[in-house]
Amino acid sequence: MNNVTVVGINRTQDASICVARGPSSVYSLQKERVTRRKHHWGRLGDLPNFYLPRLPCLAEPVDLVVECYSSDSEYENLGAYHDELLAALQFRDEPRVTSISHHFAHLYSAFYPSPFSEAAVMIIDAQGSAVKDFSESFNGSSELAPDLLEISSFYRCDRGRLECVGKQVWDGDWDRPVGLGCFYYLLTRMIFPTGEGNEGKVMGLAPFGRPGSMGMPSLIVEDNKVFIPDEWLKLFEERDRFRFSDQRASFDECANLAAEGQYAFESALLRIATWLEEQSGASNLCFAGGTALNCSANGRLLREGPFDKLFIPPSPHDGGTALGCALYGLVECSGVDSEFRWAHDFLGPEPDRDELEETVRGASPDLIVEQPDDLVGRIVELLDGGRVVGLRHGRSESGPRALGNRSILADARHAGMQDFINFHVKGREWFRPLAPLVLLEAAAKIFDIDRPAPFMQLAADVRPEHRASLPAITHVDGTARLQTVEAENTPFLHAILTRFESRTGCPVLLNTSLNGKGDPVVETAEEALACLTTTSMHALAMPPYLVRKRVEPPVPSRD
Repeated sequence: MNNVTVVGINRTQDASICVARGPSSVYSLQKERVTRRKHHWGRLGDLPNFYLPRLPCLAEPVDLVVECYSSDSEYENLGAYHDELLAALQFRDEPRVTSISHHFAHLYSAFYPSPFSEAAVMIIDAQGSAVKDFSESFNGSSELAPDLLEISSFYRCDRGRLECVGKQVWDGDWDRPVGLGCFYYLLTRMIFPTGEGNEGKVMGLAPFGRPGSMGMPSLIVEDNKVFIPDEWLKLFEERDRFRFSDQRASFDECANLAAEGQYAFESALLRIATWLEEQSGASNLCFAGGTALNCSANGRLLREGPFDKLFIPPSPHDGGTALGCALYGLVECSGVDSEFRWAHDFLGPEPDRDELEETVRGASPDLIVEQPDDLVGRIVELLDGGRVVGLRHGRSESGPRALGNRSILADARHAGMQDFINFHVKGREWFRPLAPLVLLEAAAKIFDIDRPAPFMQLAADVRPEHRASLPAITHVDGTARLQTVEAENTPFLHAILTRFESRTGCPVLLNTSLNGKGDPVVETAEEALACLTTTSMHALAMPPYLVRKRVEPPVPSRD
């Protein structure tokens, strides 16, 4: 059975697909990378219209499809989805289609790809599956009303056993919200009421405020359950007071609310983690669900939490549940010992050389296309000269963080670089922080961290003696959301950083995702070239090519 092929599909927010072929080969793609609509939800038609054209391996026979839904209405279309699967896919034998509940898919995406043989697992988001659809049972689950929704789930795991040790559930009434996921969602909507996925803005804004300045109470934590005090619920009703884009809302008030809420969130998360460590007796923790994207909280969890080691997958949000579905199908349905470990996140489709060549041939006359003998050296020369360089090569990242294959690189030593990229490249708020890349062997010298951090999931202090020399990546609170770089998993990126250090003495570069204002991370060469031409980036590397503008944009100031 080692040649078994399992397709996992997430039908909810951040819709995604994963193909697991045998014990170690994995491909994963989010719908937003194809449709160019951020956080795009799953819908009928996704498989034939978006996934099949981008993942050629889906044209080969498959053994099993595993789906996951949440508590949204897409579950009502189950029959139509199954008809679509039968029409679009070729099954090796009799068609086999099954489904698992939302947090169970998160569990398989977090524990099985982790480096641990045993661990506690914590899943926290705004809402998952209904009780009647749970894939697992736990003490007291039979007494729950069938329509209650999971908002947090806790497990004790080893490679042969998964045990649920508790959940928090909710009736879905937003007049009576509970849980950490609901709390942070409401906090986000207070400050940024339009659009999806603005939680990262709140996290970036919080260091500009003062925790305690509003006198708000802590969240109520009872074992593994979190409740929102009335004072917070009343504050959440004052929507016009804190709208960031509204001229009536002051920046200080918005920042103070973000700071107060972030601190309350972090403090409650640490208390829940302590409960889970006591219940599980484990020394390792896996953490997933949408709240696991909160890098500031993750940094505190690592530094102050009760667990010795922490693993957060690169796609802890709903986009990663397709991979969890595929691994469930391998392990539980097909009896295959999964060898896949999430050591890197380059799980997208294989690069199409013909598409690259066609894109380069069709480049505008306003662009200069080169094939340098020393591409790495040329990139480093541009970076040291203050230029902003896009990098598109290899298989794309499956998660929301750009980790070197769909990235924008710049010199972190430039004081004006953060404003230049935020305003002229990304088109976003001035306070948004930008992340550093650092050679693993130099990380502990520059940042307060003692282990690899390859997925940009943790905020760590920039050591005080390096803050002034790295202004573009040091946030107002002295932290940075770093990515450590090793040759084994990111050889091209490692070569750039190594050469940059050799030239400048600095083993750090700025890294942000390759996309323009409001867009998802680019997937194709054509989208990468469009990002170059519609922003103030100076150059784009798509090995073996380097594309530059004939009329170069201004170079940001070093002052």
